[in-house]
Amino acid sequence: MPSHTDSLASPPLEVPSPTAPSEVPASSVRQHPRQDEFGFEVGTRLSGPDGTPALGRTGTITTPHGQIRTPAFITVGTKATVKTVLPESVKEFGAQAVLANAYHLYLQPGSDVLDEAGGLGAFMNWDGPTFTDSGGFQVMSLGSGFKKVIDMTPVETSGADDAVAPGKERLANVDEDGVWFKSHLNGDMHRFSPEISMGVQHQIGADIMFAFDELTTLHNSRGYQVESLERTRRWAQRCIAEHFRLTDERGAKPYQALFGVIQGAQYEDLRRKACTDLGAMPFDGFGIGGALEKENLGTIVGWCSETLPEDKPRHLLGISEPDDIFTAIENGADTFDCVSPTRVARNSAFYTPNGRFNLSGQRYKKDFTPLQEGCDCYTCTHYTRAYIHHLHKAKEMLSHTLISIHNERFVVRMVDDAREAIEDGTFFELKERTLAAYYAGKPDPQGA
Repeated sequence: MPSHTDSLASPPLEVPSPTAPSEVPASSVRQHPRQDEFGFEVGTRLSGPDGTPALGRTGTITTPHGQIRTPAFITVGTKATVKTVLPESVKEFGAQAVLANAYHLYLQPGSDVLDEAGGLGAFMNWDGPTFTDSGGFQVMSLGSGFKKVIDMTPVETSGADDAVAPGKERLANVDEDGVWFKSHLNGDMHRFSPEISMGVQHQIGADIMFAFDELTTLHNSRGYQVESLERTRRWAQRCIAEHFRLTDERGAKPYQALFGVIQGAQYEDLRRKACTDLGAMPFDGFGIGGALEKENLGTIVGWCSETLPEDKPRHLLGISEPDDIFTAIENGADTFDCVSPTRVARNSAFYTPNGRFNLSGQRYKKDFTPLQEGCDCYTCTHYTRAYIHHLHKAKEMLSHTLISIHNERFVVRMVDDAREAIEDGTFFELKERTLAAYYAGKPDPQGA
């Protein structure tokens, strides 16, 4: 396996891109005997308001470090930490699993460090299931500089396929074999390929990993989307082959599941092709990735759910807004993740059933109620809005911690409620009631 230092050399200048390995033969990507150590069982299937079958479902994912009851929100701990929150608090607010970023952990402290520590969970003192993404997201976010998050804004026309955002530098360049990254930390050049990504993720040791893919944007032309989709298919085969080789080589380690990533942007034929191609490969589950228009989220997830194997879990990468959550669940997503709950908390924004509000407002200076009446999180049972408002104004980092705990609990509880509502047949009533209150657009009614 390539070491952490094998990819530090600078890329060749003014010479052709490295020649890619030939396509992996189908015979080398058959089912691996140890895949039985990972499991997914479908539970209750969602019925539509008229009683017809819908795509949503409950289920149970079984990993070496415990089970995940789905649908489930997977809390993001990018650098082996949920920002500003202790792992003990993560367990307390009800998170079932944590997702970390392979690219960032590769850069710092190095995947070899996590391997020696016993893997991601042991390193961060988290005993539950863990996920790692592949580094593919950074191909887009560092490469073009358009967004640090999934761009869900509609675009009228595609732009140049090698475009970068105004004032930004392209920090990643894709070729058939992989990607050259320029480190955002110190400018060093690093090489990622399907094989390197698999090596890094095996060393990190998460229960669920994602295949290395190229994430395109809504700004890319259809022609480039087609080209990129085929490249991601070939990379998927290489990921499986290397994953199985490393699984044999590291036989004493717990089995790590590998999810293929479905791209195709907003195009139905490309999404379904990706689902058909990758669905025929021996992946343990699938990630639904890529930039997409917010209003088409449900449609695109639905295409994927209809086409992917029914008996394998589906993870939607990068959502947490209430309307997106209910739409994703209704259309068949089993798990999903997003950094938003902690990101907005660092700007003093907090979630309530009546919408998202900003604690920096002067009205909160003498508001001695909790962030949300009736909330069972640690923050709401111990602290007031007035105190956290003071912490924010005083630039005390404890404000980030307390709001993050509440926001994460809010999203986890919402998804838990949705799961229970599928089981008892009240999902659509819950969806209508929850979204009507959250998006009413009224001032914060509490503590007025």
